[in-house]
Amino acid sequence: MSESNDRLQVLDGWRGISILLVLAAHLLPLGPKNWALNETAGPMGMALFFTLSGFLITRFLLKHASIPDFLIRRTFRIVPLAWLAMAVAFPLAGVAGSDYLPNFLFYANLPPQHLAAVASHLWSLCVEMQFYAGIAILVALFGKRGLYALPLICVGVTLHRVFAGAHVDIVTWRRVDEILAGAVLAMAHAGKWGHLPPKILPRLNVYFLLALFAVSSHPASGFLNYLRPYFAALLVGRTLIDPPAHVAALLESRVLRYFATISFALYVLHGLLVSTWLGEGDKLVKYLKRPLLLIVTIGLAHVSTFYFEQRWIELGKRWSNRLSPVRPMRGPR
Repeated sequence: MSESNDRLQVLDGWRGISILLVLAAHLLPLGPKNWALNETAGPMGMALFFTLSGFLITRFLLKHASIPDFLIRRTFRIVPLAWLAMAVAFPLAGVAGSDYLPNFLFYANLPPQHLAAVASHLWSLCVEMQFYAGIAILVALFGKRGLYALPLICVGVTLHRVFAGAHVDIVTWRRVDEILAGAVLAMAHAGKWGHLPPKILPRLNVYFLLALFAVSSHPASGFLNYLRPYFAALLVGRTLIDPPAHVAALLESRVLRYFATISFALYVLHGLLVSTWLGEGDKLVKYLKRPLLLIVTIGLAHVSTFYFEQRWIELGKRWSNRLSPVRPMRGPR
């Protein structure tokens, strides 16, 4: 397993795959409609995205004690582009005034839902931001010990999904187990569950896990849908420990790394651009425009990432370092 600047490179590969799956699900016809491949690719991409988020956030909190630092960095990473995108799109789309506050404060996915049609895909940012607030409170109250409650919370959310019959949902308490599964993986990767996970994971077949993950994301797979968070976490975890050489080469490729780098902007912008002329027309016209839509989306995402978001990220780092210097977190006494 290789690392660069304390960054696990295979995770960049998974992030690149996750955004490509989401783009494909939203913008392309993936095979015959009755195969439901679009409905499968979307949940796969989001499960990977959430798994990575839970893993990286928990990994950060295991190393550092500063909750203000964590919140400042995450806020400056997500809020500027999300707010700018909504500030531009909402007036043009005629979004109702009552929908502004829930969307800008990232609770529009909660009942009664206020997701604006032009930005309905940003429900995932609501789940993310609510998770950040929840885990920050947990660690602020209980320190690193609080993280040991995450597996119980994760299983509790999954059981709630089972009783609610929620195979795929956008309400936080019926979706956050995908983030929590990544958090549990981070603790296992850090040795918090002993040496058993590192011994078991290398024995699992990557392609078998991928097949289970794909099947659990298909709308016709029934009960397996509830296990999607765990298959996603196992798949990512398997590639963190001695992955097959060809798998590691793919996940560490330049192409996937690039898409990982601009993934947040791609996610935010693609949904907005679909609501413009680039996404209008009947089915034939829309798909004829798709290459142009993809080119514009990638181009704007590149500009946003390197000339807009990066400045806010650096500003957030400077502010967090001034207000709350990062300190290693002490373990339980």
